[in-house]
Amino acid sequence: MSAPTTLPEVFRVWRQTTPEPALIDARGGADRRIPAREVSRLVASLALGLEKLGVQKGDRVALISGNRPEWHVVDFALHHLGAVNVPIYTTLLPPQMAHIMKDSGAKVCVVENQELLTKVLEAKGSCPELAHVVLMEGQPPQGVHPWSAVFDVVREDKAPEVLESMLPRVRPEDLATIIYTSGTTGEPKGAMLTHDNFVFNALSAASVQDWPPYKEVALSFLPLSHVLERLVDYILFAYGISIAYCGILEAGDALRRIRPHLFAAVPRFYEKVYDRIMAEGAHGSPLKQKIFHAAIGEALKALRSGKKGLKYRLFDALVYKKIRNAFGGRLRFSISGGAPLPVYVGEFLQALGIYVLEGYGLTETSPVITVNTTKKAKLGTVGPPIPGVEVKIAPDGEILTRGRHVMKGYWNKPEATREAIDAEGWFHTGDVGELDEEGYLRITDRKKDILVTAGGKNIAPQPIENQLKASKFIENAVLFGDRKPYVVALLVPNFEELTHWAQAQGIPTENREALVTHPAVVELYQGIVDEVNRNLARFETIKKFHLLPEPFTMDGGELTPTLKVKRRVIQQRFGHLIDAMYSEGEGVSER
Repeated sequence: MSAPTTLPEVFRVWRQTTPEPALIDARGGADRRIPAREVSRLVASLALGLEKLGVQKGDRVALISGNRPEWHVVDFALHHLGAVNVPIYTTLLPPQMAHIMKDSGAKVCVVENQELLTKVLEAKGSCPELAHVVLMEGQPPQGVHPWSAVFDVVREDKAPEVLESMLPRVRPEDLATIIYTSGTTGEPKGAMLTHDNFVFNALSAASVQDWPPYKEVALSFLPLSHVLERLVDYILFAYGISIAYCGILEAGDALRRIRPHLFAAVPRFYEKVYDRIMAEGAHGSPLKQKIFHAAIGEALKALRSGKKGLKYRLFDALVYKKIRNAFGGRLRFSISGGAPLPVYVGEFLQALGIYVLEGYGLTETSPVITVNTTKKAKLGTVGPPIPGVEVKIAPDGEILTRGRHVMKGYWNKPEATREAIDAEGWFHTGDVGELDEEGYLRITDRKKDILVTAGGKNIAPQPIENQLKASKFIENAVLFGDRKPYVVALLVPNFEELTHWAQAQGIPTENREALVTHPAVVELYQGIVDEVNRNLARFETIKKFHLLPEPFTMDGGELTPTLKVKRRVIQQRFGHLIDAMYSEGEGVSER
């Protein structure tokens, strides 16, 4: 059989694999296995059912669900119809969901549960093209289709025939998905990815790795709304591998139960693993602590020297193997993406025999541009470009890339598309980096203001800063959180307003240092931050802030002549205060 060129053809590879793979619902401690032949029946039945609802080629369908087998049942049903999957994060607020469904012109929305249905129904009024809502689980209210009622009846033995008949309607250049990502203005932009974008990227990225054979199993817990997990799962389908699904909070338990051979995660996951291992090593008896620290020292020594002696093998039996067993004991390797992986975390895990391969890419590039390989990984880099992908460094240091992985453009935004993809086809990533002598890419900075948290979430800071500055008590606000677990803010008070308020409260105002640390003043600003947080998705909320005793000025170098903040200057100047907000620093408020 020739290599697949569309996602329905990728699914055909999976459903025809022998021995038969399965999708596994591992949520809540379960182990519900759905063999490929039954998954095929569900995909065929749902495709015909959605077609009866009026879904045609090119129509957009919103999908709001956590990781579960049904996510891919919907996904592949849409692909066989030639329809466009518009995934939406379950954590978004109703207005944010409404914007995506309205902008994409979604005709149908498939939603996982009653809690999410409440959000969708609140958003539905502002989405004139949304004709149908389908509820996966639970009893829906009037006007919402229950999951089972949407399925047409297809016998298991007839499903392959139905699916094969649909293959000719889908071409490689057809649009497969629109994935919305934050822009510098804060308005989400829909990246249009084709079947060819995904299939090329999946096959190319997989070609440089030693992927497990078909009898093995992978764990999927990074949200499927995230392009990285989606791409990795398409690779798994292309290789005929079984996939187990769970939520990210259940990953620890699922790793031990499912014992996967691979998974993908964002750096924050690995950081938490590192923190947990170190914490457990520090809480044993004095003898156990001594053994643990000696073992870690020996592991790092062996990694750096490339030599594993008798002491390493002894510690492997006493310490390293037990840690690997927490991952199930069968892990071949895992993938890290979405944000930079701290070198110390990657080095630590690799020293213990847990191989984490870091890669680099963006939603707009399907997403993989570069990745470290099982044959040769270089810590501190994001690997070389995958086959068929071009990378070059612009004169200003920006990373540019070109190839079949680059998106078709931004939905309904031709100007933004032209800004992102130049006349020669180079996509401008907004990141700054360098290629070493072996062609491995190292990310050195971010050209864009977009914050990418350690959890891989994209946050546009300016709209949130503007909300804060809408308060009469705030003159300026700057958010931080790039490569960090949460968002923090430096706030410059409007001292004229604050002085009036403080005097009315009987608070001394002569010393600004004392003023901004006064408990009543901190409480005032906490209330302002709380009010802004109410209108944000959870991952966008400001967890800590610090009040500065002096305003930003042009003379001080914090402001441009047009009074825009110089984010990097501020970050350098007040780095100690920012760092304190990721610990237990004084003058910090935490939620």
